[in-house]
Amino acid sequence: MNTPPPVTSQLDIQGNATAVRDWPLAAEVPLRGVVLLVHGLGEHTGRYEGLAQHLNDWGFAVRGYDQFGHGNTGGVRGCLTSDNRLLDDLAAMVDDTRARMAQGTPLILLGHSLGGLVVARFVGLNLGLGLRPVEALVLSSPALDPGLNWVQKLLLAVLPKIAPNLCVGNGLDPAMLSHDRTVVAAYKADPLVHDRVSGLLARFIADNGPAVIAQAPDWTTPTLLLFAGADKLVNPAGSRAFAAAAPKTVVSAHSFDALYHEIFNERKAAPVFAELKKWLEFRF
Repeated sequence: MNTPPPVTSQLDIQGNATAVRDWPLAAEVPLRGVVLLVHGLGEHTGRYEGLAQHLNDWGFAVRGYDQFGHGNTGGVRGCLTSDNRLLDDLAAMVDDTRARMAQGTPLILLGHSLGGLVVARFVGLNLGLGLRPVEALVLSSPALDPGLNWVQKLLLAVLPKIAPNLCVGNGLDPAMLSHDRTVVAAYKADPLVHDRVSGLLARFIADNGPAVIAQAPDWTTPTLLLFAGADKLVNPAGSRAFAAAAPKTVVSAHSFDALYHEIFNERKAAPVFAELKKWLEFRF
């Protein structure tokens, strides 16, 4: 895997040093838009070098940040300071990114897994309000249905109330990330990867996935939904439900039936990149 760029800045968000990475275009390359990356649970933006390079090749500058409690950003691993901490942080990142962009430049949010849930909920909360509009949204295996069993549901009913920031193992099996063993090995060896999740963060995931699906019929932001049909970490039924309910003129959905969760890091990821490129180039 390619070496990611170093953290380019530390943005102060809610009194917390948030690590930001930028993948800018060469000066001579025409800019089609800016993609703001939001990563998944337990990981960080340094794992997105390959995706960022593809986007650069297609004329899109890329910016990513490590969410609170992840990667090079501060905060207790897997914890939150408030119910909407991740949404508030994304709002601050959108504002900061817009301030650095030329007027009229499209801003596209791209979120994977937990990040997909965060960007989708962010867009959903802004539907009809126009507070922080974005030109497009890309969802990669979004955590719209965590697929909780009855024991996990019982824990979620109790744990956030009595110990909201008690962190436990997230139960994710790294072997189910990708069929590419080098990706799995790199994930396991990555010192910035962790497996912690608090009751408050788990509750955020459990509550906001269904909320996004409920809003699907009213969706107005152009959205590309790409998800893994053989996903063992996030239930693909959530993506299917969202796609079924959303207007087909607004949401374009593609299931890759043989792929595992990290569709951009799979051995057979070429069709995924092809769909992303086609959709972005048509729209921008």
